[in-house]
Amino acid sequence: MKKILTYGTYDLLHSGHINILRRAKELGDYLVVGLSTDEFNLQKHKEAYHSYDNRKLVLEAIRYVDKVIPEYSWNQKVQDVIDHDIDIFVMGDDWKGHFDFLREHCQVIYLPRTTGISTTKIKTDLQGVGK
Repeated sequence: MKKILTYGTYDLLHSGHINILRRAKELGDYLVVGLSTDEFNLQKHKEAYHSYDNRKLVLEAIRYVDKVIPEYSWNQKVQDVIDHDIDIFVMGDDWKGHFDFLREHCQVIYLPRTTGISTTKIKTDLQGVGK
């Protein structure tokens, strides 16, 4: 069985999220998603609309996702790869090069992002609604 691992906040779920989850799952048999906790998002100065529990509930309902694990810090990735017997680590290509240190433990693939959509764009667009 080939296991895949990716990470994210997955707030305000959109087609770009679904695309990366689908493409990640197509690389293997079992997809593990590391989901940033609310506390970790605060450390990253990233504000999520939905709580960790709500984001986890939504991710677990997506057919491409086999398991959701909490992401508590930047430093846990090597241990997650080892603990979950990961074969391929996947992230969007906006992170290209950031996770190459994982290559000694698994294959690292950076997938192209879906153009024209992002959580940041959605938040920006919503700020203009009703003005």
